[in-house]
Amino acid sequence: MQLAMLTQSNPPEPIWQTIMRLLRWDKPAGRLILMIPALWAIFLATNGTPPLSLILVIVVGTLATSAAGCVINDLWDRDIDPEVERTRTRPLASRALTVKTAIVIAGVAFACAAGLAVYLNPLSFGLCVAAVPIIIGYPLAKRVFPIPQLVLSMAWGFAVLISWTAAVGNLQTATWFLWGATVLWTLGFDTVYAMSDRDDDQRLGVNSSAIFFGEQSANAVGIFFLGTAILLGILGLKLQLHWEYWLTLIISIVLWSEQYSQLRNPDLPKPIYGKIFRNNVGIGFILLAGMITGFLL
Repeated sequence: MQLAMLTQSNPPEPIWQTIMRLLRWDKPAGRLILMIPALWAIFLATNGTPPLSLILVIVVGTLATSAAGCVINDLWDRDIDPEVERTRTRPLASRALTVKTAIVIAGVAFACAAGLAVYLNPLSFGLCVAAVPIIIGYPLAKRVFPIPQLVLSMAWGFAVLISWTAAVGNLQTATWFLWGATVLWTLGFDTVYAMSDRDDDQRLGVNSSAIFFGEQSANAVGIFFLGTAILLGILGLKLQLHWEYWLTLIISIVLWSEQYSQLRNPDLPKPIYGKIFRNNVGIGFILLAGMITGFLL
């Protein structure tokens, strides 16, 4: 009787919700944090006034690309995720979806991204193609490379290169300062993310920057965020951005400093690592606001 009541109160999850979880669209922070560097690039490259059509292409393109990357990651890790507390309920880990279904979904996501890429110029399209092996290979890097978060950071860096060239058709000196800032920022927030899984990753023999840096992980994150701030400062000088940009950069530095202070606590509860990761989405949008107003006001 009790079992029947429990079954009735917990109906099976609709397939569309399971697919949304596979694509991580139920957790928007990870999708937005890829979109942010792409938006940084198109607004900076166009002096704060990109065409609306380009913004839409970049937004939808990053959503499709990050969705495909999540599926590829889960396909690689479908036998590892069940052993990790944070990931054991993912659709492939829990066998809520089959491998064949996931491959089809990944193919559709890549096809959507490719369909949007054909509207870009040849340089941007070539960069899109070059990014695909890195996106597909990142989960493999966790098995063979001591700092796989660096591979992820390189993938994030492509968001800057693709978007900048889509806006103006070429790469400039300022592009590389933004690229470097994005790579270091990604190394920082993804190392934070890895710190919550460190025990499980060590037990399973999976590499991560949190394991590589060990007790110095908090200091490494602090250095990455400091490097991000320095490169964004150089970028602001080079592009002659106004005081609004510098205000948002100062706010970001204060917030990164607070995060570093928290990370130095060896007894930090695991949920705080996820909170720090999500807070970087807010920091990214604060900086975006400064980049836009730093040109227009």
